Amino acid sequence: MLSIQSLTLRRGAKVLLENATLTAHVGDRIGLVGNNGTGKSSLLAAIRGEAPLDAGSIELPKSWRLVSVAQETPGLPDAAVDFVLQGDHRLWSLLHESAVCTDETRIASLQVELQDVDAYTARSRAERLLAGLGFKQGELDQPVASFSGGWRMRLNLARALMAPSEMLLLDEPTNHLDLDAIVWLERWLGQYTGLAIIISHDREFLDASVKSIVHIEQGRLNRYGGTYSMFEAARAERLSQQQASFARQQQHVAKLERFVERFKAKASKAKQAQSRVKMLERMERIAPVLAANPVAFEFESPERTPDILLELDGVNCGYPDKTVLSEVRLVVRGGARIGLLGLNGAGKSTLIKTIAQEIAPLSGEYHPSKWLQIGYFAQHQLDMLDAEGSPLSHMRRLDPQAREQVLRDHLGTFHFRGDMALATVGAFSGGEKARLALALIVYRRPNLLLLDEPTNHLDLETREALTAALAEYEGTLILVSHDRHLLRATADELWLVDNGQVTAYEGDLDEYRSWLSSERKQADDRSAATSPGLAAVRVDPREERRLAAQERARLAELRKPLASRAIRLERKMAEMQLRLNELNAKLADPVLYETADGSAIAQLTQDQAFTARELEQIELEWLQVQTDMEAIQ
Repeated sequence: MLSIQSLTLRRGAKVLLENATLTAHVGDRIGLVGNNGTGKSSLLAAIRGEAPLDAGSIELPKSWRLVSVAQETPGLPDAAVDFVLQGDHRLWSLLHESAVCTDETRIASLQVELQDVDAYTARSRAERLLAGLGFKQGELDQPVASFSGGWRMRLNLARALMAPSEMLLLDEPTNHLDLDAIVWLERWLGQYTGLAIIISHDREFLDASVKSIVHIEQGRLNRYGGTYSMFEAARAERLSQQQASFARQQQHVAKLERFVERFKAKASKAKQAQSRVKMLERMERIAPVLAANPVAFEFESPERTPDILLELDGVNCGYPDKTVLSEVRLVVRGGARIGLLGLNGAGKSTLIKTIAQEIAPLSGEYHPSKWLQIGYFAQHQLDMLDAEGSPLSHMRRLDPQAREQVLRDHLGTFHFRGDMALATVGAFSGGEKARLALALIVYRRPNLLLLDEPTNHLDLETREALTAALAEYEGTLILVSHDRHLLRATADELWLVDNGQVTAYEGDLDEYRSWLSSERKQADDRSAATSPGLAAVRVDPREERRLAAQERARLAELRKPLASRAIRLERKMAEMQLRLNELNAKLADPVLYETADGSAIAQLTQDQAFTARELEQIELEWLQVQTDMEAIQ
């Protein structure tokens, strides 16, 4: 098991963790969460042995193989599939040795060792990893150097997943993935048998991938059973109980202090006053719930929003040497809230660029309203910022005639206040740059917001702020995002970009997830059918779709009773967690020990232990249901 005991970590003068403790076992899948700067990545570095400990210990079995994802990938000439295979160091070493070995005795033993590491299926396993992460068959033998930075990060992830391990550390693994790849990664993690610790700002990914949450708060590691959503509910209740207990204790302290102040000089009351002084000294003080300062911003309403903002009539979208989408016909109406879905490379960004007039239609008619005002956040929007400039200088370029106070007021709504408005953008975090880019885009009060993966660099807190701002935005929204929580909260209709077409999608995101699974299975079947040694089988596409729909319906029917059971267990867990929080609060209240007799306190303690055991049993039952549901995917 992983054992963290009395751990203290510092970064410079800042204490990240102090006297923190955590125990985790093989089979645990833990989501590590907390505000930016609380030490999540530093903790993973300490577990890897790459950061010094200021106090305490981190222990894990010497036999454990620990794997994490490299953050940099040099421009290597190695083929992508070979780069992934190299993640299994023993396998790659044996393959290399077998290729050059001439000693017959050693060759014979090598064959046994190669079988032990499953070498004869290694390439197909590496190819499946790459396909799952969005690589096409024709790209597998391309050199690593030919891929862009985001795709190299996918190669790093595939390389880590290829390595046999008892412990897997993932720091923001979804940052460079689209929704298709994220769904695939969720399924892969569901089958991982080791201990996984995952840092992510994608709440739905955490809900689907982890069994418990470890929250870093005030230098401690606080563990909660269940999903991220369950953690949020339990923590909110705990904070509410803590604040109520703090308020009661403060009243009690004030009462004792008034008594001491009033009677400390009276001989007849001196003894009672002194006893209350000692009571105050011995009292374990409950910490107040510190007032949070969440990021919050808003998008001003457009000056005018016509009924029809634009129409595309028979438009072919793409580039001079390649048509990506054909005969696109759509109408974007004022107030519409549209989420774009589709596989990686299907053409979502191409459609967004065409609507934004970043690229011209290859053919067909583009009819914009004369009142159309577009705000466009591109996937690589942050690269367009001037690293040497400040937020204020960016605003001045945007509107040279505006008064400085007007520009500062606008920046202030996006939390660039005071000296922050004059700071150098190059020193900003990815999240701060993303906030600045949004501030620039919405300054002109657009009536059509086009957002292409706006959450890539945002933490959970800022994602929630963006979700809230978009939910209240009164203009029209077209959104591409792998963040399903954002899509659910802000999109009223879904469009599917697939097979060169753009069509309305009648299902919801859960049905889309099933559709992705079906599409991937069909792709795997087609790949297997065309593999060397197997005859390719041609299937009528209509029959293929009919069979896929039947399979989706069958799987949905199998999942239905499990899903109902999971909901009942989640409700029961929430009730038990509330009950446990109430018992903890009562036992933490100092007034209890002054007013209640011993039997009442003993009964509360017994109830607390019983409730905790019952909650643990229900959580285990819920986890088994989740495992059963994952097996049906």
